[in-house]
Amino acid sequence: MRPLKLGTRGSALARRQAEIVTEALTGADVETVIVQTEGDRRTETPLEQMGGEGVFVKDIERRLLAGEIDLAVHSLKDMPARDAQGLVIGAVLPRADARDALVARGGLTLSQLPEGARVGTDSKRRATQILAIRPDLRIESIRGNVDTRIGKVTSGEYDAAVLAVAGMARLGILERASQVFTPEEMLPACGQGILAVQCRAGDAEVLDLLGGNDDAAARAAADAERAFLRRLGAGCKLPVGAYSEVTEGNIFIRAFVCDEAGKMRPGTSRGPASAAARSGDILAARLMMEAGIKPGAGAAR
Repeated sequence: MRPLKLGTRGSALARRQAEIVTEALTGADVETVIVQTEGDRRTETPLEQMGGEGVFVKDIERRLLAGEIDLAVHSLKDMPARDAQGLVIGAVLPRADARDALVARGGLTLSQLPEGARVGTDSKRRATQILAIRPDLRIESIRGNVDTRIGKVTSGEYDAAVLAVAGMARLGILERASQVFTPEEMLPACGQGILAVQCRAGDAEVLDLLGGNDDAAARAAADAERAFLRRLGAGCKLPVGAYSEVTEGNIFIRAFVCDEAGKMRPGTSRGPASAAARSGDILAARLMMEAGIKPGAGAAR
């Protein structure tokens, strides 16, 4: 097979994710190509002000469509719910721990944080769920890679921050988490913990290579959670979370959306894993109806 160029962002976590993909593609000659994305260039701008959706993937996708790289690795939670024209997800690797973690000074848990403590997150989903537990806390925007955000806690700029367990684990620093939230306490973002390997839709050689690395359970979860987002529509407006578990050919989806008043509307759905996307779509439609959300209202992750 021809040598392949794998596009990725330049952070330590993105490089580690590229290593994981390269290791999975046994026998392939893979060169990593670093691509700076809009989200990386504008590190002080809140995601919502940049439009939110796709800011960490669009520049890489342009390189892929132009033929400058052959495949790309993304955190699925950063990807839009619809594939860019001409591109497909050729493989999703086995899902890592999808939960969220709290990193706090002094090793405090969420319940132990002092009243009015400053908690850093740029995710409306995380902010909504934190305030549902501790409405007295102050949620403040925080940007930067994993080490940067943890450093802002250590320096005292923030009292705590919320990060993805998967990213911390991949970097070997999960011991710095003072609390790991269960899905019942904090639902993850759609696709959290899943690495997606993207390629051109017409590249049969790469598609054949990736097909052998596609994890069935992770693919079903990805299909369900992306379908959930597609039903809600593009954008970064209303907080939403969803998490799927696949066992014995069935899928169980737990999710929530917020209505315009900020009230969380939770729901669950079960169905065959072979129809995962349909289960995600139906659940989103039901929650939208219950919350009075119009199609295209958008979802903030």
